[in-house]
Amino acid sequence: MKLTIYIITLCAGLVVMTGCSKCSDTTNDEKSKALWQRYNEARKANDLERTLVVIDSLEQAKTVCTAKGDYLRGMAYDQGWQMRIAEHFYKKAYEGYVPNPSQDWYCYTDAGCRTAYLRYTRGDTEGALNVMTELLPLAKDNEEFPKSVEASLLMLLADCQMQMHQNDEARLNWQKAYEIQQQVCSENQSTDIPWVSMTISCNLFSMGDVEGAQEWLERAAEELARCERQGDSKIIEEWKGHIALKRARYLLATGHAAEAASTYAAVPRSRIMEPHGYMEAAEFLMDAGRYDEATYWYEKMDSTYMATDGARMTFDNISGRLSLRYSAYRKAGRHADALMIADSISAAIDSALVWQKKDAAAELAIIYQTHENELALEESEFQTTVYRILTIAAFLLCLFVAYMFWRATQYNKVLTEKNRRLLTDIEQREHEQQQAIEQLKAEPMETLNTNQQLYRRICTLMTEQQPYTNENLNRDMLARLLGTNAKYIDQTIAECSNGDTTRDFINRYRLQHIATLLKTTDDSISLIGEMCGIVSRATLSRLFRDYYGMTPSEYRRAAKGNG
Repeated sequence: MKLTIYIITLCAGLVVMTGCSKCSDTTNDEKSKALWQRYNEARKANDLERTLVVIDSLEQAKTVCTAKGDYLRGMAYDQGWQMRIAEHFYKKAYEGYVPNPSQDWYCYTDAGCRTAYLRYTRGDTEGALNVMTELLPLAKDNEEFPKSVEASLLMLLADCQMQMHQNDEARLNWQKAYEIQQQVCSENQSTDIPWVSMTISCNLFSMGDVEGAQEWLERAAEELARCERQGDSKIIEEWKGHIALKRARYLLATGHAAEAASTYAAVPRSRIMEPHGYMEAAEFLMDAGRYDEATYWYEKMDSTYMATDGARMTFDNISGRLSLRYSAYRKAGRHADALMIADSISAAIDSALVWQKKDAAAELAIIYQTHENELALEESEFQTTVYRILTIAAFLLCLFVAYMFWRATQYNKVLTEKNRRLLTDIEQREHEQQQAIEQLKAEPMETLNTNQQLYRRICTLMTEQQPYTNENLNRDMLARLLGTNAKYIDQTIAECSNGDTTRDFINRYRLQHIATLLKTTDDSISLIGEMCGIVSRATLSRLFRDYYGMTPSEYRRAAKGNG
């Protein structure tokens, strides 16, 4: 008992030294409350530099652990659209929680989900799948796993599967994500904006399943109607616009052009309030061939982005704004405008390359600096940790070897005792068999029936001439040696030896002879087998174990008292 407690204590110490230190986000003291207030203010003001400073203070005050600090940094850079750095810190936070996810299941799973999403958005589908296949199995039968994160992971997994043309698997995961979202709403007695239903609808439409897209769109409309009584009216109006514009586009795709046009016309412009709505309106108009009207929404979307993002141009802006305007102008016959946009695209590519290089350099510099700081901290603790780990590992290894040696010794004792008892039973059984044969031989010939007489001749032949040492001995050979028919040999042996077949009868003599040689000689088991008519070592071991309940080696040790 003492040894067990000692081992458990050592293992616990090893885990403590090599794992992440568990800390909780308690904000009971005034300093922690003040820091969290400063953090929230900085986040609300979208002040990245001030947010990072407050996060450092939270870590120094032990208000958050390192993994939580990395998660907050990832959120800050994410909000500032510095996605590569955000992914770096999300990944660090995710890996930091891996040794002990229970310290904060939400941050652990959300950091993993965001890492997977950012990998997916930059084209690393394999990397995204690796994270999801690590996280999703943990959601099974785990009440602490946040259901909202599980739904997000399933939606992202379905996006990856759709990209790999695994459409059936994607549909299954969309359905699972929807059911989980509904469960969360039911448990919280609330209704969320129907983003899951709407996303599924859009994806099905892109797959060409217009009927399925319409079904999910109507489901989204029903959810929005339930949500309208308790949600933000501005958001509700915006979502009504999204649903109406999608409905118009789906109607157009199914050949209901007039109904689609009236549905589009009935959408109040007040419900098309942001770039996503502008894009949906433009997409419908482009599908309807109303290119000149589509250019209005593309221009409005572009001017909105220019007002919020400034003049900075990226490749996403080129493909999502300028290229779409160019296509609309060209199809509308506005060649002068199309030529102007084409010139803008050419200039924007050069600008985007410059910004891309600057962003990449700045992001890599931050990541490198962070990495250098971490290496400096780790280097000071690494050697001591290694010595501790090696010492404890060596001690545990010695304990394990000693335990295995003791276990093997105990097992050998039990096995030896069992084999000795089995040997006694075997000798008793063979003695009884020999007595029965001797009794049969002692009976007057005239008192025996035909089969008994033949059986006595067979036993005499096997004992005196040992034909079983010939590996080819079978019922036909026995019949020739005894001058009788093979059929009689089978019938006689079956009747007089408790239903044994001729093969079993011959093998019994062989095995008994092998057992005798094992006890009385030191010849190898293979040689003994060949001498007794069993050439294959594997066959010998199988037959011997079936008949005696132990291997030939175990029998020899038990018979000679060496076990």
